[in-house]
Amino acid sequence: MSDTSIGTPEQLRDPNYTPPMAKAVPLGIQHVLAMFVSNVTPAIIVCGAAGFGFGSNSPDFPQMIYMIQMSMFFAGIATLIQTIGIGPVGARLPIVQGTSFAFIPIMIPLVAGKGVDAVAVLMGGVLVGGLFHAFLGLFIGKIRFALPPLVTGLVVTMIGLALVKVGIQYAAGGVPAIGTPEYGSLINWVMAGTVIIVTLGLKFFARGMLSVSAVLIGLIVGYVLAFLLGQVNLGNVGNAAPFALPNPLHFGLEFSVAAIVGFCLMSFVSAVETVGDVSGITKGGAGREATDKEIQGATFADGVGTAISGLFGALPNTSFSQNVGLIAMTGVMSRMVVTIGAVFLIICGLIPKIGAIISSIPIEVLGGGVIVMFGMVVAAGISMLSDVNWNRRNMVIFAIALSLGLGLQLEPNALQYLPGTLKVLATSGILPAALIAIVLNLVLPEELSDEATEEVSGGMSGHSKGSLPNDDHV
Repeated sequence: MSDTSIGTPEQLRDPNYTPPMAKAVPLGIQHVLAMFVSNVTPAIIVCGAAGFGFGSNSPDFPQMIYMIQMSMFFAGIATLIQTIGIGPVGARLPIVQGTSFAFIPIMIPLVAGKGVDAVAVLMGGVLVGGLFHAFLGLFIGKIRFALPPLVTGLVVTMIGLALVKVGIQYAAGGVPAIGTPEYGSLINWVMAGTVIIVTLGLKFFARGMLSVSAVLIGLIVGYVLAFLLGQVNLGNVGNAAPFALPNPLHFGLEFSVAAIVGFCLMSFVSAVETVGDVSGITKGGAGREATDKEIQGATFADGVGTAISGLFGALPNTSFSQNVGLIAMTGVMSRMVVTIGAVFLIICGLIPKIGAIISSIPIEVLGGGVIVMFGMVVAAGISMLSDVNWNRRNMVIFAIALSLGLGLQLEPNALQYLPGTLKVLATSGILPAALIAIVLNLVLPEELSDEATEEVSGGMSGHSKGSLPNDDHV
């Protein structure tokens, strides 16, 4: 609900309006609080997969602190590019940028167990993928037809399904603890469960910022509990520098076909997500459709922000959907508010002690938050699929894409004889599922008779029509 003390209804719908600073600053920080945990989590997961994250006892553990720091700094930089704009780059709308979950299932196989040296391959993929993403801005409107809700919903659901295992592993004690008596212990689940319970309680029974920041508050409560239980190690906080600038090519750059292809293909999904976020902001905040210029500028900014991130050791950036909902909730469309939030993120990214504090969160506590977040990714994908016209044709497309994609993800050894590059791309599960769904959606005829699926449906043929008109009369 809009607040008239901030401005008139007309002013609140204007992206160029600047509210009084006493109101604008808290609103800007509110945007940061809503996305903070989601923004730093991908870096923690990637470093953990590479072997220098939580519980690894690796001498390269400070590299995770650096990547967390860069996740904050370049989320702020990318957000400034969106809100302020540079020529045709940037939507000049209150779009909050942050590190994308979508690329995690692509990144994990590229770095799994390979240490900090493998991160150079990621940075090469981030750089090229970002440039390709920016290139998509030239014709983003023309490729949307190939990515209907059937495809995008499937991909988002697959991303969530690929990540839920990570949440359980973290809550139980982390990958390094697997096989030890501590893995899955009661104290681990008490810490993780506390985060889940507090998060759910705030989501369902609180309102406003308490509800929006439920995961962050849940993590804080879990952190306090872990501290009381003696599970928090603050040694890295004391050793961290009070101030540090980003380091160009910190992890180096290495270009591999698997990384480049994977990042470029996932850029399609990220670009479509951004189009949806831009449309959501203009509809929810200003009651109008997004212009072609705004959509193109937002896509350019996504790609440019990602490419710059790769040069300094950060991960891909994209628009954050949770902040779209926050704009609809507050009714404040001002891009200056989000610009203030971006400056706050940049300041956080220049203070390594903040990254060190984040790295002191016990992995079990983070696991509780991750379980909720990744479950919400799956739910978001299912929500997108609710817009699909579930006729027989779409059911078959979804069935084949999901079976092959999820199956390859669960049983990667089934492709042990593939060349390394193809194996990494195929066993991610997401890329084969997306490609199968896109191709089948483009080439299969529009209608499929009931009889064509009865023999394989096992009596569970389904008759849901989604929320769109259905012409099949099934």
